[in-house]
Amino acid sequence: MTSGPDIWTQLNEPQAQAADHFTGPALVIAGAGSGKTRTLIYRIAHLIGHYGVHPGEILAVTFTNKAAAEMRERAGHLVPGADALWMSTFHSAGVRILRAYGEHIGLRRGFVIYDDDDQLDILKEVMGSVPGIGPETHPRVLRGIIDRAKSNLLTPDDLDRARDPFISGLPRESAAEAYRRYEARKRGQNAIDFGDLITETVRLFKEVPEVLDRVQNRAKFIHVDEYQDTNKAQYELTKLLASRDRNLLVVGDPDQSIYKFRGADIQNILDFQKDYPDAKIYRLEHNYRSSARVLSAANKLIENNTERLEKTLKAVKEEGHPVTFHRATDHRSEGDYVAEWLTRLHGEGRAWKDMAILYRTNAQSRVLEESLRRVQIPAKIVGGVGFYDRREIRDILAYARLALNPDDDVALRRIIGRPRRGIGDTALQKLMEWARQNGTSVLTACAQAAEAGILERGANRATEFAELMASLSEAADNYEPAPFLRFVMEASGYLDLLRQEGQEGQVRLENLDELVNAAEEWSRENEGSIADFLDDAALLSSVDDMRTKAENKGAPEDAVTLMTLHNAKGLEFPVVFIVGVEQGLLPSKGAIAEGPGGIEEERRLFYVGITRAMERLLMTAAQNRMQFGKTNAAEDSDFLEDIEGLFDTVDPYGQVVEYRARTWKDFRAAPPAATPAVKNTSPLTAELAYRGGEAVRHPKFGEGQVLAVAGVGERQEVTVHFPSAGIKKLLVKFANLQKL
Repeated sequence: MTSGPDIWTQLNEPQAQAADHFTGPALVIAGAGSGKTRTLIYRIAHLIGHYGVHPGEILAVTFTNKAAAEMRERAGHLVPGADALWMSTFHSAGVRILRAYGEHIGLRRGFVIYDDDDQLDILKEVMGSVPGIGPETHPRVLRGIIDRAKSNLLTPDDLDRARDPFISGLPRESAAEAYRRYEARKRGQNAIDFGDLITETVRLFKEVPEVLDRVQNRAKFIHVDEYQDTNKAQYELTKLLASRDRNLLVVGDPDQSIYKFRGADIQNILDFQKDYPDAKIYRLEHNYRSSARVLSAANKLIENNTERLEKTLKAVKEEGHPVTFHRATDHRSEGDYVAEWLTRLHGEGRAWKDMAILYRTNAQSRVLEESLRRVQIPAKIVGGVGFYDRREIRDILAYARLALNPDDDVALRRIIGRPRRGIGDTALQKLMEWARQNGTSVLTACAQAAEAGILERGANRATEFAELMASLSEAADNYEPAPFLRFVMEASGYLDLLRQEGQEGQVRLENLDELVNAAEEWSRENEGSIADFLDDAALLSSVDDMRTKAENKGAPEDAVTLMTLHNAKGLEFPVVFIVGVEQGLLPSKGAIAEGPGGIEEERRLFYVGITRAMERLLMTAAQNRMQFGKTNAAEDSDFLEDIEGLFDTVDPYGQVVEYRARTWKDFRAAPPAATPAVKNTSPLTAELAYRGGEAVRHPKFGEGQVLAVAGVGERQEVTVHFPSAGIKKLLVKFANLQKL
């Protein structure tokens, strides 16, 4: 027996009790900042050094390879033999098991593991032969359906028996058949995908018990970290591994279960005692990360949830700075407030890297990026890219570029297949060659696809695309930037594509809504057309690109971190800003529509954000926020009521003011003032309404005369004759016309 670490002097009492657990099932409820990883490592070292367990009989499962490597290294500093420990992710464990025993379920030696691109390639082949799935459906939609099915251990037949007639917008039978054919094609190529690494291991254990017995000899003591984040397949795999010796210790915190959209099931940890009635329970409640005031807010917030295990974080640190909340006039003032306080704190000696801005959706980063850029605060985005470098933003701007410049072949090649239109690579190559030979653009070639030698179906698709671009070109001459971009998104089918893509598509939809907001804000401050907006957007994108390249080349790491609340889990910062603490953002509209379960997960998400703060927590909301190109009154998040009395409401200068929650009752009694605008916006006043015959001036087309009027209010449209540009139809709301 080797000598292990003295857990009773190195750990606090609850940690030491958990680390001293020997045999049988155990649940360690580990609060944020309570030293759970340290406890887990000491428990493994204690098993080896004190109880004499061979390192080769210990399995520890984490969610990242990096975490597994760090745990092995830290264990190696405490006890010899750590190299023999089996520390891995669920998927890495699956690879190891299937490589050794996969032949028992038909996997031949040397099987390959398909990545995301490989999956999409097979799905592209499969989709064309499945009734009910048209060429407009992106293979990512099917991949999402299949991935979710596998995380829930659902076969194609299970999917076929589902209650819902549609799955992610596709007929249930069609989705199930595509899944079935995908599996057959994959198996025919002796391949598996990422999801199979767990589902096939589960199948192996169930169908070949002697294999399970062999693996259990290698995993007599099992540890699972972040157990609240496990899905059904991972839960089943863990249960099978522990079914013989029952030496299973899981660590987690249901209050930090925030990945339901990825398939995580909070019931796995909540029901642990039902699965193992004799399980020992250990609670790690001493928090070494955050100040007492931050923890008070966190505790008060999360106690409003019902789906949780009893736990109260206890501060080890002193009281600390007050938690603050600032209600800005609008979303841009909110960004400027954050930038001002970052500058102030940096002036007091805070490093930029010690401060982070957390938000609910990626789309919120756009205004924050601009506010920080204006005052030259270095920033980096974690888990994402700069706003104007995001795929969906670049796609829609490419549509706009092509509408303005039919010769822009680069833009055409980017978007001709987004969404899919039945114009394959071979047809595109022919169109490009014909355009080169005839000295014209590829878009012109699309309009003359039959002459370019494209077969009838492909030629019709290419012609339809040319007609679409012609309609967008006409719209570019008639609409202001914001309504034009919205028209592009709808007419191109891009929004319909994203609506099918589940959670990923929803994030991209939010980013496109923010692009419309950006265009509307730009129009309020600038005189110009969509072409002028694209020029400015290109400059902003260039700044983002240069910043990203600089970071990749090892630029100084001293930068403020921007990230979503989901990406912040597991991290900590001395100073944390949580922005957009409003109904519809936090909690999100989707969660509110879902009901209590959705709202509880959003409350956990807010809890995770709060507990990232080590010393200072600053929360913000806006009185008015732009959505879909319109500025609307915003309501304070109900979560603020959960922690009322535990934060100070402050003005822009940090002075405490009286807090009163803003609800819809306030808006009905005294609607907040709209954001000041240079241009006239909705609703249309009597002075802005037209009857016909008025002389007007347009910033692009010059002087003209109103010939006809249609619609009223926000939908009023005028037909104007401009001597320099001809007859144009314009929405008054966006046209910026000036009466002469």
